[in-house]
Amino acid sequence: MTPEPLNALLNAIDVEATCWAGPPPAGQVSEIIEIGVCVLDLRTLERVERRSLIVRPERSQVSAFCTALTSLTPEAVAAGLTFPEACGVLRREYRSESRPWASWGEYDRRQFQRQAGQASYPFGARHTNAKAMYAAAFCLPRPGMAQALVHAGLPLVGTHHRGGDDAWNIAALIAHLVRHGHWPAASGGH
Repeated sequence: MTPEPLNALLNAIDVEATCWAGPPPAGQVSEIIEIGVCVLDLRTLERVERRSLIVRPERSQVSAFCTALTSLTPEAVAAGLTFPEACGVLRREYRSESRPWASWGEYDRRQFQRQAGQASYPFGARHTNAKAMYAAAFCLPRPGMAQALVHAGLPLVGTHHRGGDDAWNIAALIAHLVRHGHWPAASGGH
């Protein structure tokens, strides 16, 4: 791999996880079933790559509620990568341990931390909560991603609550923040 300029690229990450209309059924826990990645070039503000990694849950089932929300079916996730395999893809192909990354809120970071017992945590310390940055930059209560896109005058591309599409949209919001001087340039995040 060729070295990349420090902080030139950022990984926007969005996860979808098993979920239910109420509490999880006995013996089940919420697990990542999709990892969306969008690579944003912080110099050009171009989104240069988008990917969806489907992840096979080990301790939960995809509910009808989850399928209605995400469009991910039990059959689709059954053919996915294991969580450790998906973390390996993030490390190898997206340099996740050294590249700064961002998510819309803290949920995604915390979900990875909860599942880190199955595989070592795939990210470095340079995480930015893009939702908090957006709220602070524009003096708003913390908006959902779709609300922020409307506020920014940007289209919602793809299917909301699909990791690859949401990561793409989050990267557009980060580019909007950079254009308006509201992104920590020196660190790529915090």
